[in-house]
Amino acid sequence: MRVAVISLGCAKNLVDTEVLLGKLVKGGAKLVNDPSKADVIIVNTCGFIQQAKEEAIDTILDWADGKRKVVVMGCLVERYREEMKKEFPEVSAFFGTESWDQIIQYLGLKEVKSSERVLTTPPSYAYLKVAEGCNRTCSFCAIPLIRGRHRSKPLEDLLEEARNLAERGVKELCIVSQDTGYYGKDLYHRKALVQLLKKLEELEGIEWIRLLYLYPTDVDEELLSYLKDSGKVLPYLDIPLQHVSDRVLKSMRRGYSGSFVRRLLDEVMKNLDNVVLRTTFLVGYPEEREEDFRELLRFVEEGYFHWVGVFTYSHEENTPAYPLGDPIPQDEKELRRDAIMKAQQEITFRKNAQLVGREMDLLVDSYDEELGIVPVGRVYLQAPEVDGICYVEADRPISPGEKLKVKVTEAVGYDLKVEVC
Repeated sequence: MRVAVISLGCAKNLVDTEVLLGKLVKGGAKLVNDPSKADVIIVNTCGFIQQAKEEAIDTILDWADGKRKVVVMGCLVERYREEMKKEFPEVSAFFGTESWDQIIQYLGLKEVKSSERVLTTPPSYAYLKVAEGCNRTCSFCAIPLIRGRHRSKPLEDLLEEARNLAERGVKELCIVSQDTGYYGKDLYHRKALVQLLKKLEELEGIEWIRLLYLYPTDVDEELLSYLKDSGKVLPYLDIPLQHVSDRVLKSMRRGYSGSFVRRLLDEVMKNLDNVVLRTTFLVGYPEEREEDFRELLRFVEEGYFHWVGVFTYSHEENTPAYPLGDPIPQDEKELRRDAIMKAQQEITFRKNAQLVGREMDLLVDSYDEELGIVPVGRVYLQAPEVDGICYVEADRPISPGEKLKVKVTEAVGYDLKVEVC
């Protein structure tokens, strides 16, 4: 059986896809990259916001043409299973998240008790998903409806998985979950992220550990103290803040204030040398007035962040914010998003320009997409897929997965040009 899997959405969804790929191979399927050459196409969907839902629906419609069996799984099904069954009669079957074994059974493949993830990332890095679900009650967010309550993976299981990744040549672990800083509270009745990081640092072959998706109130003294002296955990923190206006934050149910945000960022920058900060903001929230947006824009212009992502508010049913309506027109939301991104672009370009002449370590990911001959990689301040990249100039052949010492020679917008030292 030839099977193609299309993975949509975030890195956490990608891990689910990689687990499924491993089970498919162990079950006897042949994986193909080109869906048009498959007997079965499995679409792993995202259902977080309207844009993601539209992408998933378009993908399903593209392939559910009667020429082959199409199976749909993931977040969108978890949220709208019955509606999707009615809307897409051409789809053969629907499965929710973490339904790998049911899919194997449905396809009539061999039963799989254990399997190894099929990595779809470059050889330099892989994602390590430490938990599933979220206990937060943020008013705008549908994740708890889709993924359920927070469930940490046992530390021993994560170490075994990370050890396996290291043995396969992975040098960078990107730690992901819906709420990474909350890791361990459900299993061990206390936060255990630092304990996990200590164990991961002991693994031979792992050289970088990157923390993604830290809730602001979990970036505490214990974590910062550990990061300060860590040899492998990068001084790169992804802390989604969503907003800085007290009024909006309160309505969003974020549990902190704008003054807390500033104190936190000052504390982070005081404790961690050369720290790089990434954050995410949400604009066009129902109760975001013009003055709230202006406050957010001024905050961004203060220059705390190297990288910023901006979402426009998506009006999601059954979330606490849903009764507030969706009073801000989409074009106004997009104007606000663009204003934030324009302000941040200038800051990012300036910060990148200041790196010229600096020597840093770099992990080689692959080759440039255009010609396929120029090596591309990342220094510590660049997370995979979401930040800029480095174009590497070298006088010898360079292989994906290599770690190099490089010198920044030029800043080109979001990206950097470097030469091997």
